[in-house]
Amino acid sequence: MQLFVYHTPELTPAETLPDCAVVIDVLRATTTIATALNAGAESVQAFSDMTTLMEVSDAWLPENRLRAGERGGAKVEGCDLGNSPLDCTPELMGGKRLFISTTNGTRALQRVEESADVITAAIINRGSAVKYLLDKKPETVWLLGSGWEGGYSLEDTCCAGAIAHALTTGSDEITIGNDEVLASIALYSQWKDDLLKMFHSCSHGQRLLRLHCDEDLKYCAQIDSVNILPIQKEPGILVKY
Repeated sequence: MQLFVYHTPELTPAETLPDCAVVIDVLRATTTIATALNAGAESVQAFSDMTTLMEVSDAWLPENRLRAGERGGAKVEGCDLGNSPLDCTPELMGGKRLFISTTNGTRALQRVEESADVITAAIINRGSAVKYLLDKKPETVWLLGSGWEGGYSLEDTCCAGAIAHALTTGSDEITIGNDEVLASIALYSQWKDDLLKMFHSCSHGQRLLRLHCDEDLKYCAQIDSVNILPIQKEPGILVKY
């Protein structure tokens, strides 16, 4: 297995795709996706723009759908939800499809949606992503951070490092595809004992704190707290593996 880390979709190589893409948006899209499926959502369908989300979701009965929209950390007007994983309760999610569009994570999903295998990961389901990769042994793996509007996000690269650290510890079957893998492992090693402090320090964490999302940050920092893996069954549609 050859492992690559890319901080943002814009930094991925043009005209190529991996055997398995792992999309990461810790604050908060991939955390929300995992939580929604864990709470009983039928599936999660991701969109890069709100217009398409509204058009596609209109074909579903209101009782069978939920619309989640976020821009700049805040809920989009006209949606049922924003992008908080804490809103993904079993009572609300059970049996419904969650239609979601966020500032960054759904763009990353779109970049790799044609890959042979696409999963999503966050701090909360790091262990499930690691287990899947060790079981499936894809030849090439991209750990793809979503970043923030095309720029680097500390928390996404740290999560990539958490996955890479677990994969490479005690294994001689993993080869390092780029220097970003080693940098991400070093970053995770620095923050692994206080991920919440990192969230409070990073720019997007501070943005969410200004929106009074303190509890979201606490939830997103709980490593391996959810035993679920979202996997793409068709472009843009994720289900529980």
